[in-house]
Amino acid sequence: MSAQETFISHLVELRDRLLRSIYAVLGVFMLLWFWPGLGEIYDLLALPMMRTLPQGTHMIATGVVTPFLVPLKVGMMAAFLVALPYVLYQVWAFVAPGLYAHEKRFALPLVFGSTLLFLSGIAYCYFVVFNWIFRFIIQFAPKSITPAPDIEAYLSFVLTMFVAFGLTFEIPLIEVVLVRTGVLTVAKLKDVRPYVIVGAFVVAAVVTPPDAVSQLLLAIPMCLLYEGGILASQLIQRVFGERVVADGDAAGEVQPGQKPLQ
Repeated sequence: MSAQETFISHLVELRDRLLRSIYAVLGVFMLLWFWPGLGEIYDLLALPMMRTLPQGTHMIATGVVTPFLVPLKVGMMAAFLVALPYVLYQVWAFVAPGLYAHEKRFALPLVFGSTLLFLSGIAYCYFVVFNWIFRFIIQFAPKSITPAPDIEAYLSFVLTMFVAFGLTFEIPLIEVVLVRTGVLTVAKLKDVRPYVIVGAFVVAAVVTPPDAVSQLLLAIPMCLLYEGGILASQLIQRVFGERVVADGDAAGEVQPGQKPLQ
């Protein structure tokens, strides 16, 4: 098979995997759309903000179709989270053909671990970060202004933060995968550590509101998770051996105590 045919076959498989993921999310969404408690999910999302608002104050809807669009977006978010394990499995299934048999054993742990880490990032954002951010924002509001956030703007902010923190918590898993597939080494991860730290604070400054504590609540976990990924990669190398490549395309595992092939 020529290189062009191989590339086209990969594109076709990628399309199929994407379509399966989209169908899964839409299928779950259709089930949730008829669930009477869908509106309560937004109330739960709005709880950190409502706790900081003055007593008797409520959020408002400024758009004509906003009361319809907001439950729609909430339903899509909930559907994505429910279908997340299947979506991550499709990502793994697309990558798996390029891996060796001993590397494919990590499929289930990776799908489970990536789902758990993503949800952990969302939980950290909801229970820790939001409590500080909204309290900070309300404290700086002038006395003559009564905060009444728009529900659509609030939901967009919440979704952006959830995605940012969910992806941030995937850092250790990404490092382990890159090391196990031979793309990077632990030594290389340590070498780029200063750039990662700077990048973490840059990302935090862009994503979070402009106060130091909110930025630290994202930047510090990113740095700690990066270090955790390095430690996890080292531990896995000690247990399973280091992946090496010899004679161009042949690959093998260096067992603990064995020297890599030269």
